Amino acid sequence: MPKTIIIGGGPGGYEAALVARQLGVDVTLVEAQGIGGSAVLTDVVPSKGLINIAANRLNYLQTPEFKNDNATLDFAKTNQRLELLARSQSSDILHRLETSGVQVIFGKGRLASPSEVEIESEGSTSRSKADAVLIASGAFPRELPNTPCDGIRILNWKQIYSLQELPTHLIVIGSGVTGAEFASAFAALGSTVTLVSSRKLVLPSEDEDAARVIEDVFHKRGIQLRNEVRAERVDSTRDGVLVLLSNGEKIEGSHCLVAVGSIANTSDVGLQEAGVAVTGQGFIEVDQVSRTNVRGIYAAGDCTGTLMLASVAAMQGRIAMRHAFGQSVQPLDLPTVAATVFTIPEIASVGVSAREAESHNCVQLTLPLKTNARAKMQNVDDGFVKLICHKDSRIVMGAVVVAPGASELIFTLSLAVKMRLRVEEIADTLTVYPSLSGSIAEAARQLRVD
Repeated sequence: MPKTIIIGGGPGGYEAALVARQLGVDVTLVEAQGIGGSAVLTDVVPSKGLINIAANRLNYLQTPEFKNDNATLDFAKTNQRLELLARSQSSDILHRLETSGVQVIFGKGRLASPSEVEIESEGSTSRSKADAVLIASGAFPRELPNTPCDGIRILNWKQIYSLQELPTHLIVIGSGVTGAEFASAFAALGSTVTLVSSRKLVLPSEDEDAARVIEDVFHKRGIQLRNEVRAERVDSTRDGVLVLLSNGEKIEGSHCLVAVGSIANTSDVGLQEAGVAVTGQGFIEVDQVSRTNVRGIYAAGDCTGTLMLASVAAMQGRIAMRHAFGQSVQPLDLPTVAATVFTIPEIASVGVSAREAESHNCVQLTLPLKTNARAKMQNVDDGFVKLICHKDSRIVMGAVVVAPGASELIFTLSLAVKMRLRVEEIADTLTVYPSLSGSIAEAARQLRVD
């Protein structure tokens, strides 16, 4: 029976393990922290759980029929619930792995050679050979120079769930996806929030129109923005933090969240010994079927830096196992990958961006949500649907949705991009009335050319 060893139990690792078992492969998965990795235990699951609570609270507060000015939140209990949620999800994944026949070892794995893995577990060390090895070692939060995160007042995104009380004034450093999501959530939970951004506009990697909507929402919700300035250092004070900015300004708050990106967790997995190539930033170099430069060694997930999404990690892992054990595979096609920013409202996008539309001979149309009946029922004033299609063929090439539940709405448009549907095909498909998805069909109707 062929054998694979997987280092890392996050989405890239556990999804790969399940596929390999379906193919009849002997699978050993080595995980140091807990099944599900950061995605389940300290990142995606708890953060989106927190955002969901924040969105529900905000909806309640904004409902004019209720007297709700005194709505409060027990933050300690909230974090306890989020931890239970993460542990429950981790346990469910572990159960599925074990019932599928995956050997799960809690310990540390590192490459000893291109076909051999050294495993440290429960005080002992062993070596095991494999026909294919998958590295899915993930990433960890980047910190500011001279500002270590202490988990008390100065926090990274893994430590935020240790707080027992809601921050009275949270200073968020970094306006990328993680920073914007937490700024949005904590403002909705009732904290005063200051967001420090080195860029002119928040969410610089997202659709510019979408980013402007979110920035406008931030202003309306009282989030204090410090754009085009950097945080030089953060100091703990007697009862809070003091953040020094590059323009000389000093900001006092109760807590600081540092959200300035991630570092690949690749420094101690034996890559150099096995001859695996990495980028200057330490990410493992892979191709579209997750191969490294060394035969038989694959990599998946955040350690590759490809597109740091749990869905991409899982797809990379699945592709790797199918390729490694002789199955036909469709290479990872990044333009068909949907990405979501879980601010309130959410941003979801897929395919060709608005910036790229002209160079791809595309036209685009943006339809505001404020005229949508369901949006009015939900007190939604901010958001839109943007469709991008080829000028001649009318094939849908890209889309952006800014709305509550955009992460769900984008699936329809992901299918359209992947299956190369024309706007006419979307326009002629019935939608429920009233629904936010109705705006997708309406945008297509306005783009169609009969």
